[in-house]
Amino acid sequence: MGDSMQTKKVFSSELAYLFGILILALGTAFMEKADFGMSMVVAPAYLIHLKISQTYSFYTFGMSEYVLQAFLLIVLSLVMRKFKKSYLFSFVTAVLYGFSLDLSMRIVAMGQFEGMAWRIVLFVIGLLLCAIGVSLFFHTYISPEAYELVVKEIASAYHLDINKVKTVYDCSSCLVGVILSFAFFGFGHFEGVKLGTIFCALVNGWLIGRISALFESLFVFKDAFPWREAFSR
Repeated sequence: MGDSMQTKKVFSSELAYLFGILILALGTAFMEKADFGMSMVVAPAYLIHLKISQTYSFYTFGMSEYVLQAFLLIVLSLVMRKFKKSYLFSFVTAVLYGFSLDLSMRIVAMGQFEGMAWRIVLFVIGLLLCAIGVSLFFHTYISPEAYELVVKEIASAYHLDINKVKTVYDCSSCLVGVILSFAFFGFGHFEGVKLGTIFCALVNGWLIGRISALFESLFVFKDAFPWREAFSR
């Protein structure tokens, strides 16, 4: 046991947070470019972006993300019957992610990815990157996005397996995405929620669990700065 611990490399919790934001944003941008359907977690924000941007072109996908996440944090506060400082930090994370997402989409849009083969490659890479990003968020004390924070808070409050809670949350978000797609674009036209979204809803929780297990077999996540207590309030 001691020998196996010594072979693991130390990974900074703070770096896990930064990498989580950047990798998740890039993965989402790849999935948007693939056009097989967004991740079920971001599908509602993406659909709201598509609808509002038809009238207000300045309303970006990134903006839609942190506006929706602000709403989710309000709902979480009502459900938990308290407001933590970490919820406010979560909104800051959402804003950082929103800017990173808009930048990532601009960068990915510059690439020449034509044909079905490229779309499949982009979707698979995007799915893996999103799972890696979420897993990194689960290994940092800094408040993650509202999506991940809701999962962590519910799992902790009710002593539930976090990967199972994540799967239930993903499926619920997928259902909301389907409803919004119908409401905004009609029953004969799917936007944002497609076969790729359904596939994500089924495998994402399992995939995050496997990646987390891999991280934990390779790394010991430790804090580089004494900030943990401030983020736990």
